[in-house]
Amino acid sequence: MSAQLYVVATPIGHLDDITYRAINILKSVSLIAAEDTRQSAPLLKHYNIATPLTACHDHNEESKIKSIIEKLQSGEDVALISDAGTPLISDPGFKLVRAAQQAGIRVSPIPGACAAIAALSCVGLPSDRFTFIGFLPSKATQRQNQLQQLKNKPETHIFYEAPHRIVDCLKDLVEIFGADRAIGFAREITKTFETIVQKPAAELLTFVEQDHHQQKGEIVLVVAGNNQPQNHEQQQTDQLLKRLLQDLSVKSASQLAADLTGMKKKELYQRALELQDQ
Repeated sequence: MSAQLYVVATPIGHLDDITYRAINILKSVSLIAAEDTRQSAPLLKHYNIATPLTACHDHNEESKIKSIIEKLQSGEDVALISDAGTPLISDPGFKLVRAAQQAGIRVSPIPGACAAIAALSCVGLPSDRFTFIGFLPSKATQRQNQLQQLKNKPETHIFYEAPHRIVDCLKDLVEIFGADRAIGFAREITKTFETIVQKPAAELLTFVEQDHHQQKGEIVLVVAGNNQPQNHEQQQTDQLLKRLLQDLSVKSASQLAADLTGMKKKELYQRALELQDQ
């Protein structure tokens, strides 16, 4: 069998959360491409994995691809790992995987831990339909605009958030999604100070604000979708916007709708964007 690129999931916290197959693969390949060799070294040492490491991250992935593909083409297996969890899920690796596929190299997943799925599985919110958003924009205006586009969608949403932005993000969720929207909060999953709760948005904001420990570590937010039926007024507004969008741009349609209804142009603009995407 020709050489393969293995995409290997590693623990997100507890070192025991790795499969036997993953350990065997990491021991058997010729090279491990790691997001950060310093982060991966303790895991490999723990399992007595002596395979050579090379760094492959957002800043050097383009330059590393050629040498890794050449190694694969010469018949040597390579494993791709991230700092924690499943590679490519808000982590680097996409460019390498795409290059391998384009070169006719088999890419095989070695499944395992993933923070998004771990959080979804235990916060008690609907999991039959969900959207993984990853990290929201760091700038407030961009973050709020994205949340506006998501607030009326019925599926569950999964976000990653940095600890220094968690309070501001929750404030935006309260304002845009509403104080009563259910949110699952999963912090430091599988680690010593793991926190997993589900609360209405406003209560969760208070919980996090009042305990500075909740503003540290790796955080996943699982936000319930909007399952409230539209009221008659909203249905009429949507019908108006849909008709205007047949002939006008989103900007012009929202401005005319604001003139006709007296509603805020900004809200109509965001709703027009949502309707345009449906």
